Amino acid sequence: MTSVATRYTVRMGRVEDAAGLATLQASTQLQPAGGGDPHPGIEAWVLDLMDGHPTVTPADFLVVEDTATGRPAASLVGLRQDWYLGGVRLPVGQVELVATDPGHRGNRLTELLFTALHERYRADGVTLQMIEGIPYFYRRLGYDYALADDGAPSVPAASLPTVGSNGSGAGLTVRPAGVGDADALAAIDRRLTGDPVLSCPRDAGTWRYEIAGRRAADFARNEVAVLVDGTDVCGYLVHSVQLFGAGELVLFAAACDRPADWTRAAPAVLAYLGDVGRRYAAAAGQSFTLLRQRLSPLHPLVRSGPAGVPKRPRGWYMRLTDPVDLLDRLVPVLRERWNAARLRWPEPTMTIDTYGRAARLEFTDGELTAVTAGRRSADPSIDPQTHAAVPSAALLQLALGYRTVPEVLVTWPDCVLRDRLTEHFLTVAFPPVEARLWPLA
Repeated sequence: MTSVATRYTVRMGRVEDAAGLATLQASTQLQPAGGGDPHPGIEAWVLDLMDGHPTVTPADFLVVEDTATGRPAASLVGLRQDWYLGGVRLPVGQVELVATDPGHRGNRLTELLFTALHERYRADGVTLQMIEGIPYFYRRLGYDYALADDGAPSVPAASLPTVGSNGSGAGLTVRPAGVGDADALAAIDRRLTGDPVLSCPRDAGTWRYEIAGRRAADFARNEVAVLVDGTDVCGYLVHSVQLFGAGELVLFAAACDRPADWTRAAPAVLAYLGDVGRRYAAAAGQSFTLLRQRLSPLHPLVRSGPAGVPKRPRGWYMRLTDPVDLLDRLVPVLRERWNAARLRWPEPTMTIDTYGRAARLEFTDGELTAVTAGRRSADPSIDPQTHAAVPSAALLQLALGYRTVPEVLVTWPDCVLRDRLTEHFLTVAFPPVEARLWPLA
């Protein structure tokens, strides 16, 4: 009998794989939506990723090849991107298009792919991995829910204002974006990277691709519109290219260059989306029923708009490559938070052990200066030299602002803090953070 180890090999994607991977993915993804036929939107998405995407190359695909036939038996793609939190860059690999040919299922090929992907990202210093997907499945591969995906209320179509009603916009207008807007959009994203939220900025080339670079059938294609004040582009929104489900328009992202503009921008944005939804409905011969906002409930557009229908947030699976590296990257953010609270750590170091890796936080005159790898403890929960024993997945939730220290202490019994002072410092270090993310695809 041929073993899995000899029957299959994992390799990087190649240009000549484009047609084969497009066929594999289109034949396995979203089959209920296509009635069993290959999905044309998935096929177009794969072809766009393989040729012309501004941040993805064929080598970002990983392929499990059947050594007997030379054909792909399974594949995935890792989309590298930079997220920002308070001006700090966090390298992220977003995993998409995980699929196995039905004839090769049962051979644990997904595990082969993820093992190879994680090894690549560890070698390349990609701190975080993210994936949406099957409930619970990716926990078995080292992922855990550590970010809220949406959660904003859905707004009934009838509650949306109409263009021009009640002076909506107060001088601001919304129009479809053109490639000439790319530089202005990139400038808005650059400014937003300094905000105390999680963001995923795009440069001008990526904005041009989002606006006009994808195939029309690409499953990941969205429409971009810009908020205009006179002749100046001062914001943007990103929405679906069609209505989904029972007449739902989906809003994926919305941003204003000046936060104070949201009060007058919200009516113009919501009126524009209402007009788009009605146009889509008329073209498709269906009803426009709902604006589904894939935004945080704390997003300023949500706070400025109609109350809507409450919605339970979904979660993104996240995986942390190295907790010491993550804390080292976050030194400027942690230092700023402690300084703002006028806190000074009374010891030269603070040790946070994640039951596998220990981070040594170094202080000078009470102010955080660096994070280095520390000495591992056999049992950090009782080691007097360890200030905090925090499971890696719990630390990830804290670092991304998905959970607070009090919440982690309730849900993770193996999160142990040495004393109340440590608890206070870590509570200040890891406040809730709004995820204002529209990841690359």
